[in-house]
Amino acid sequence: MSFRKVLLLVAALIVAAFVLTACAGAAGVAGPAGPAGPAGPAGPAGAAPAATDLSCTKCHNNTDLISGKEVAWAASVHGSGPAAAYAGSNPACTGCHSSAGFNAAIAAGVPNSSAQKTADANPGRIDCRACHNIHTSYTDKDWALKTVAPVKLIASGATYDGGLGNLCASCHQRTAFPAATDGKVKVDSTHWGGHHGPETALLLGVGGAGGVEGKPASHATTVKDTCVTCHMGGAGTNANHTFTPNVATCVTCHADAKSLDVNGVQTEIKGKLDQVKVALQGKGLLDKDGVIVVGEYPEAQAAALWNYLFIKEDKSDGVHNADYANAMLDAALVALK
Repeated sequence: MSFRKVLLLVAALIVAAFVLTACAGAAGVAGPAGPAGPAGPAGPAGAAPAATDLSCTKCHNNTDLISGKEVAWAASVHGSGPAAAYAGSNPACTGCHSSAGFNAAIAAGVPNSSAQKTADANPGRIDCRACHNIHTSYTDKDWALKTVAPVKLIASGATYDGGLGNLCASCHQRTAFPAATDGKVKVDSTHWGGHHGPETALLLGVGGAGGVEGKPASHATTVKDTCVTCHMGGAGTNANHTFTPNVATCVTCHADAKSLDVNGVQTEIKGKLDQVKVALQGKGLLDKDGVIVVGEYPEAQAAALWNYLFIKEDKSDGVHNADYANAMLDAALVALK
């Protein structure tokens, strides 16, 4: 074929292509997707999170830093006692007997003994959230106590300033001995008395009845952080959350201590408590089982009952303030003769 014919054929094909293109219809429906191709290479590793993003691990980690405290707390009276169940939902009691009530009182800036307008229908025990600032900073600063402000006592107006122990004193104090009418005091309940947490009052040497005078014990004036030091071994991650005092702490001041019965203080107080109990039973203020007998009694006898309950419910057997405890029990024995 000559070169001229080839050019004519090529030109004819180009013209035909343009004609066919111009006459082409709309695109048809897309066919099914073909098989996936092979995976591409892995991308570069991402950057590690910044240290500030790991603050939660100061508490939430694979140690027993928190769980160990929970186990200890569960064995304590706060964790196992009946207080929340029988008094936590009572507006007059919830400030000391439930976690939410305790925090509500602190937030309102009122004594924890103050009656609240409402109380939690499902009260929780005095737990971690009662004492510590849980999840406010999301760091170990959350372990800071809710309050360490000095506490004005209900019974006497005296101020307790025991460092970290002020948190405990918010509730562990005592109400006042009722005034007599015509020389008699009405004992109107089997739960009569200054309530069940008189420790702070005993430490300060106040709150007793019958004109017995006292003064602050050395445990209140010379022990740094008071309650926290003696009952928890001090603050920090090793603090004992059973709140049971340990002789190992006592030897810091009492080098030769072998038990909590330092210098026989507890033995002496237990003996006097037994004597006063027998005397109260003899006068009819306690029954044979040691339960309070409701009635009206001469002021001196009611004061003896008050002081007996004060020392008994303190539960330290005089350790908190041996001089004041002995003075109250001695006065009770004289009044009941």
